[in-house]
Amino acid sequence: MLVGYSAMSLNRVFVIGAGLMGHGIAQVSAAVGKQVTLADRTAELAEKGKARIAGNLARQVEKGKLTQEDADALLSRIATAEGGTGAAGHDIVIEAVFEDESVKRETWQVLSSAANAEAIFASNTSSISITSLATATDRPDRFIGLHFFSPVPVMSLIEIIRGLETDDATQDAARAFAEELGKTVIESKDYPGFIVNRMLGPFINEAVFALMDGTGSAEHIDAGAKLGLNHPMGPLELSDFIGNDVMLSVLDVLYRGFGDPKFRAAPLLRQMVAAGHLGRKTGRGFYRYDERGTKIG
Repeated sequence: MLVGYSAMSLNRVFVIGAGLMGHGIAQVSAAVGKQVTLADRTAELAEKGKARIAGNLARQVEKGKLTQEDADALLSRIATAEGGTGAAGHDIVIEAVFEDESVKRETWQVLSSAANAEAIFASNTSSISITSLATATDRPDRFIGLHFFSPVPVMSLIEIIRGLETDDATQDAARAFAEELGKTVIESKDYPGFIVNRMLGPFINEAVFALMDGTGSAEHIDAGAKLGLNHPMGPLELSDFIGNDVMLSVLDVLYRGFGDPKFRAAPLLRQMVAAGHLGRKTGRGFYRYDERGTKIG
């Protein structure tokens, strides 16, 4: 039982996975004064994640939204590490590795051996069962889902998912931590896809089916969502932004979890992932992108 555990004591944050989500989580944590260690499977990947944070801060300084002094101070609060063995000495450990249960379970096994016994464990999974992931650790009572949204410094939402064994103190501490980051919290039961991706997955999938059967072009499908539904980004462009491989993984989790054919991934999405057309991160998805991720066609 985490008696008296509060957000104020969750000052040392270990984030494993320095990609799109992980480096964003590290940035917002450091922005509110927390000491952060950003880790990945290699030191080079961890440093690359920190470099992306530096780039984000430089753009804010250039736009006058942040002083150079504050940017330097924020960056100084972020250390990097290789692998999960550096989790010792941290109050909360946040996993943001690829959305694959076997990869996450392997990561949590390493973290369980390395982290302090009293540390809270939180997964940034967007769809995988928190109850299931918790069984890969030595502390299912202190394991919880903290689903951030991309880009993390911009998006104001965090989805909190309590596993079957998660205790009240962990949930309270996780909520306080999320609110300290300036996020709005919604709570979901531990069902496949939780709240947001249970809605989003079928929406994007249906857009892929519409493209596949020739109902409309990618441009017209996305324009329909933006102008007809007032969405800031069309579903196909959004899938490219998230990663088509990640969306396929989410849909597969939904399909396996509910056994409902409405979650069956469109064959075109599966074909694109097989071809390596993953979206912005590979330069090609439903659209093409330059090296900075800007859409070029």
